[in-house]
Order: sequence, then structure tokens, then C-alpha cells
Amino acid sequence: MLLYYIFSYSYITGFYELNKIDTFSNFILGQFKEAVILGTLCTIGMTILRLPYPTTIGSVVGLSSVIPMVGSYIGATFGILLIIVVDWVSAVFFLVFIIILQQIESNFIYPKIVGDSIGLPGIWVFAAIIIGSGLMGFLGILLGVPIAATIYKLLNHY
Repeated sequence: MLLYYIFSYSYITGFYELNKIDTFSNFILGQFKEAVILGTLCTIGMTILRLPYPTTIGSVVGLSSVIPMVGSYIGATFGILLIIVVDWVSAVFFLVFIIILQQIESNFIYPKIVGDSIGLPGIWVFAAIIIGSGLMGFLGILLGVPIAATIYKLLNHY
């Protein structure tokens, strides 16, 4: 009630409207959607290429890809170490496969899925990750997109 005496009614209602912006929760939801898609694609690709342990490695790549842009490489490192024990030639094929898959995911799937889930165009998703990592390092990679989406929605709101 005290806020109504200090600020105008339109300012208070605008503030309550901004609280309804669920940017961060939508970002997390988009990250998990992207992780499921990447893990599934990795499992299917490894099965087609007849590489060992497709479900295990696909699951690890999917789970680790929750970390934006670099997580699937962390999962791929685990996959390479697991496959190289069986056959080093298969490990090389897996490395080539995961690099191609990561390029497709980073350039097409990630901006589309995460951008659509938070209402941010794909080019701004890239810009947010690059600027966030330059300013705040790893924390900037994690928080750059939700912060940019919030700023984008604030600017569009006013």
C-alpha cells in the first residue's frame, strides 16, 4: 500500500507486469529441451555409425550440454575416453561426429530452441553469450542470455 502513495498507479502496475516475465525459468526450460534433443541426436547418430556405448555416451553428452555452448564437449571428452578403451579408430570417428553435431547444435538448434523459449532472436542469443563470457567468464556464459532477454523484454515493454 505504501508504494501507491510514493509512486503513480501506472508505475506500480507496470512493475507488477514485469514480475510476470519468466525469462530465467524459460531459459532453463529451453536449456533442458536442447539437452534432450542433443542427447537424442547423439544416441541416434552413434547407433547409425555403430559406435560403442551409444545410450551411455548420448546421455552424458545430453546431460552435460545443459552448460551452454561448451557442455557437450565436456560430455564428448568422457565419450572419447570410454570409446578409446574399446577401439581408437572408433574414438576418432566419434570425435569427428561430435564436432559436426556440436556445430549443427551451436549454430542452428541452440539459438532456435533457447531463443524461442525466452522470446529472444537467435542473433541476440549469440551476442549475449559472447558478451557475457567476455565480461564475466563462465558465469557470463550461464547468465548472459537470461539477462539479455530481460533487457530485451524491458526495452520492448517501454
